[in-house]
Amino acid sequence: MEFIKTLETLLTSYADKVPLELFIFFGSAIEEIIAPIPSFAVVTVAGATAALQRQPLITLFVLAGFGAIGKVIGAYFLYILSDKAEDLVVKRFGKFLRVSHKEIENIGRHFGFGRRDLFILTLLRALPIVSSTLVSVVSGAIKLNMRTYLIGTLIGTYFRDLTFLYFGYAGVGTFESITSGLEDLESKIQALAVIAILGILIWLFFKRKKHQ
Repeated sequence: MEFIKTLETLLTSYADKVPLELFIFFGSAIEEIIAPIPSFAVVTVAGATAALQRQPLITLFVLAGFGAIGKVIGAYFLYILSDKAEDLVVKRFGKFLRVSHKEIENIGRHFGFGRRDLFILTLLRALPIVSSTLVSVVSGAIKLNMRTYLIGTLIGTYFRDLTFLYFGYAGVGTFESITSGLEDLESKIQALAVIAILGILIWLFFKRKKHQ
């Protein structure tokens, strides 16, 4: 909670110095790239600041649009970075794990071309408990269809941001009661994802040993 309060104070100070549209645009792009920043922090502070500035409720719909566009830019950067990192890792350790670059990218070729895949990605982006950064990294690693990736990110993030903007707009008490649980839950999901990846690598290692 001390971390949340300190971060909230810091972000609010910047929110007061620049137009909220610019604050949520650049803030959303940065928090997508820098995973330790809670994904709800920037957007919720923007909502709280809008309330303090006595802006009408309809302003949240405009701010959600700026936030979603900023998130798309950050997500695109993470996608490219993850794709390049996957190339490097597989090139160095692919033979050891018996996994090829083509096999990994074949996973992405099975997704991202239909309405169902677009709906799933949009839903993942919209759910507050799902780490947005993790979705971006996995999508880049398997080279998910870029068009589906960007559209799903834009739509899903818009509704996610709208939710957090309203939480901030409703009051600081609402912000503290909700974010204290969400930060812990998001951290646990990220930890479970790392454990799952390590488990897959260990499974591939023993599978290779058994084959030999």
